Amino acid sequence: MRDELRLKVSLLPDSPGVYRYLNKDGVIIYVGKAKNLKRRVSSYFNRVHTVHRTNMLVRNIWDMQYTVVNTEEEALDLENSLIKEFQPHYNVLLKDDKSYPWICVTKEAYPRVFMSRDPVKKGAKYYGPYPKTEVAHALIDTLRKLYPLRTCNYNVSRETIEAKKHRLCLQYHIHNCEGCCQGLVSVDRYNEYITSIRQILNGDTKQVSDYLLDEMQRLAGELKFEEAEVVKRKYLLLEKYRSRSVIVSPSIHNIDVFSIVKDDDAAYVNYMHMRGGSIVQSITLEYRLQADDETETSELMSMAIQEVRKRFAETYRADRVAEVLVNVMPDVEFSEFQCVIPQRGDKRKLLGISVKNAEQYRTDRLKRMEKLNPEQRTTRTLTTLMRDFHLQALPHHIECFDNSHISGTNAVASCVVFREGKPCKKDYRHFNIKDAPAGDDYAAMREVIGRRYRRLLEEEQALPQLLVVDGGKGQLSAAIEALEELGLHGTIAAIGMAKQLNEVYFPGDQLPFYIDKNSESLRVIQRLRDEAHRFAITFHRKQRGKSQIHSALDEISGIGPKTKELLLKHFKSLKRIRESSVDDLAAVIGQKKAQSLYDQLHDSHSSS
Repeated sequence: MRDELRLKVSLLPDSPGVYRYLNKDGVIIYVGKAKNLKRRVSSYFNRVHTVHRTNMLVRNIWDMQYTVVNTEEEALDLENSLIKEFQPHYNVLLKDDKSYPWICVTKEAYPRVFMSRDPVKKGAKYYGPYPKTEVAHALIDTLRKLYPLRTCNYNVSRETIEAKKHRLCLQYHIHNCEGCCQGLVSVDRYNEYITSIRQILNGDTKQVSDYLLDEMQRLAGELKFEEAEVVKRKYLLLEKYRSRSVIVSPSIHNIDVFSIVKDDDAAYVNYMHMRGGSIVQSITLEYRLQADDETETSELMSMAIQEVRKRFAETYRADRVAEVLVNVMPDVEFSEFQCVIPQRGDKRKLLGISVKNAEQYRTDRLKRMEKLNPEQRTTRTLTTLMRDFHLQALPHHIECFDNSHISGTNAVASCVVFREGKPCKKDYRHFNIKDAPAGDDYAAMREVIGRRYRRLLEEEQALPQLLVVDGGKGQLSAAIEALEELGLHGTIAAIGMAKQLNEVYFPGDQLPFYIDKNSESLRVIQRLRDEAHRFAITFHRKQRGKSQIHSALDEISGIGPKTKELLLKHFKSLKRIRESSVDDLAAVIGQKKAQSLYDQLHDSHSSS
């Protein structure tokens, strides 16, 4: 595998999507879907496959492209459309004409609703696609139970009704149809059914789900468990289908999608071209910005559209694009097409997919730069910390403190150290609380911080640029008092991090400061706090364990750890040791030690 391809694979996201393998000539040779792109694509390259054809595929992979989507169902639909568009050499199992099912609503006086695998009929409206035939059948069956839809293939029109060309069928007599073929139901009333059905097929399946749930409960109440089980299966299928795919839609034909994501130093524009409901072209352009560059986002969008039109001139000659979906309106009006910012529906969701891919490209670029230059990420992290916490210098050295005790017993504290944004475990320190009253967290914090930095000053060691206290205003105030006593209040910046809601406290502020939950600064501080808490809890448990195994044998002179272990292993408890005779004890530890142990145990027992 080429180094460039290996780097691409290592930077793949852990999200659903479709990947495309290309050979040296730039031809797509395989299209696949994945619930987890990184795990699935990596599996091709980390072993020798038992199937010879797969090994041949891997040998011919020269490059890789991928598209991120929201759900596994969307990946399934996009994979299907791309295979039919490009007919890759290694997708032999999917080269047949089979397609995913759609639900068709015809355009007639009395519209029909049925399943179809070939969404090409003009005038009809198609909904889907559906990942499984069972889902489409369950939805159609439920719609027919909700509404008396006609199931015949008759050409029902005003002329055929007046001529009474068609006879009433069985569906009318069993009350599944209201007699459309003879005009026994008005067109307006029947179209009210179709309007509700269109609403359901557009994604509002709650009405159908509620109906199935009520029906299942009714049948179960009547002890008709077999019928209830059939309804339950339909209900679960519909619940699983809740997130409907929008990647493939025959109503979206020959449309371009542009989305832009901008940083301080770069802008990323994702372009997707839709043909017949399929994404047939996709690319992300990167525009490097200077520090003093004041180019507006709308201007960058115009530049990107113009660049894409030149790069894909052949596509524009073949497909006449009348509409372009954008998330930012360009500052130039184009005569050939109209730019639109969709507000709802499939087009809005399609634009969201484009934005997601632009953001993923930006993430991949940052990860790639960090792998090639690890120091760059560290500098960015420290700069973000300095900006968010209003520090005077980059926090190359950060320390965090936390207390731990149970009802004031075995009170301990921990100090964890981060250097260059990463844990430096050799500098971690434990503290046993000595002078602070039991249960007084503020006094304990004051004592620990005083001891820590007094020692650093005496040993002339480097002080941290940032001090983080695990706690709210009270703990932070105690830390500030300790720093003031040592004359370090202006030298070391300090903040408090509350456990609930991730509140950050600054010295002197009455109200907490809330950092964006996606901020890199918050992640670093949370990791510091969690590490300090873990380190304190571990030490506290260790100290508590020591105190629990302390016994009267520890106070007996001449009895060391090995002797104590022999006695407890043989007699099982201190009570049995005390009740044993000198001869019984001598059989385990010898006559001299046995006599001394017997005398001291019984003297101490008598005095107590």
